[in-house]
Amino acid sequence: MKRDFISMLDLTQDEIHQIFELSNTLKTSLKKGVAHKVLSDKTLAMIFEKPSLRTRVTFETGMTQLGGHAIYLAPTDARLGTRETIADGAKNLSRWVDVIMARVFAHKTVEDLAKNSSIPVINGLSDLEHPCQIMADLFTVIEKKGSLDGVVIAYVGDGNNVCNSFIAAARILGFQLRIATPPGYEPAGHYLEQTNTVSLSGDPRVAIQDADIIYTDVWASMGQEKEAAQRREIFLPFQINRSLLESATRDFLVMHCLPAHRGEEITDAVIDGPESIVFDQAENRLHVQKAIMTWLIERS
Repeated sequence: MKRDFISMLDLTQDEIHQIFELSNTLKTSLKKGVAHKVLSDKTLAMIFEKPSLRTRVTFETGMTQLGGHAIYLAPTDARLGTRETIADGAKNLSRWVDVIMARVFAHKTVEDLAKNSSIPVINGLSDLEHPCQIMADLFTVIEKKGSLDGVVIAYVGDGNNVCNSFIAAARILGFQLRIATPPGYEPAGHYLEQTNTVSLSGDPRVAIQDADIIYTDVWASMGQEKEAAQRREIFLPFQINRSLLESATRDFLVMHCLPAHRGEEITDAVIDGPESIVFDQAENRLHVQKAIMTWLIERS
């Protein structure tokens, strides 16, 4: 039976750790120069409704390193839901390729792809979740901290798709997540209802006080450009800067899923500072997504 990765909630705790173990194996092999062509002759179709640096490069490079091939479908290529139905597109791709990754606006698009395809579908980003990002982030935290046991993660900023996936991951894995976001910009309510390891605050200083990881993301995502000026005013007290970090009481590390709007949600002094592991987590998108593709294809 084929498996999809649309949401963090699609995986169990054991399955997440299986993927992390495989990520470590693949990363070690790459660093040692050991070939790992475990997806030889397999093809990935990459559907992009939004532009990307990390998502495109890591998936395409990853498939090449695994011995397979990736096909980039630009926003003007597939136009699923416009040029033809999402269902028809999914059924066509299922006859030609082995796995689909979709970076889309509406979460329903990736759900419909999964529903109508006979091959695995991966959510490369939607308006509701960004599960590949969170898998890479948590793998990075484990690398730095040894495990997630006792780890406290503070998420400061917009309650967006990244935040929703973090909440889902906390529910499954049991780590403590402290969220600080302005009123009216909280994460999806039905995600918050599903876990007791998450706390919500309007004060970033409270959230980061005992945090091991301090995490932020852009204040205005793609599609929210008209709100950007208003959001800059509202979110200014939530900027990750040296003054705010004085409230932290533990040794902490700083994360950002990128791209960063330097001088808005995070300052140069922090993102380029000694606590930053931002580019480590960006690198790990490659290794973890390779593991996700391999894991899904092997089980489908």
